[in-house]
Amino acid sequence: MIKACASLLLLLSTSTANAQDDCLARLERAFAARGADSIGDGTHQNVYLAYLADGEPYCVHGAASVADNSIVEIYLQTDDGSLEPMESTFFNAARQVPGIENGISELIYNSDGEKLKVVFIDALNPKE
Repeated sequence: MIKACASLLLLLSTSTANAQDDCLARLERAFAARGADSIGDGTHQNVYLAYLADGEPYCVHGAASVADNSIVEIYLQTDDGSLEPMESTFFNAARQVPGIENGISELIYNSDGEKLKVVFIDALNPKE
């Protein structure tokens, strides 16, 4: 009985992890297939921050401020729903302000060595 419960827990945790791991790939496929509206200047409250850790992405909710199609501020959503600013030092591969294409930022690096993409979920065009 204990073995069966342990197996079930392992199966459930693996399924949850796999669903979470696929978050960026699923979003990128949806944006590629449906396209996205342009991202206007201002703070966007409904974004996913897709972190790429050890080759397996995981997504969390957040917000991002945009100016001239570039990300100028990133916020992490805490457990109580409030937004905390991410450290101010983040950049793209060319060490410039990260841009946005088709509703998803280019790969962003921060000074902690983390890599992430910002996904503007509200910009995704509806299914036809």
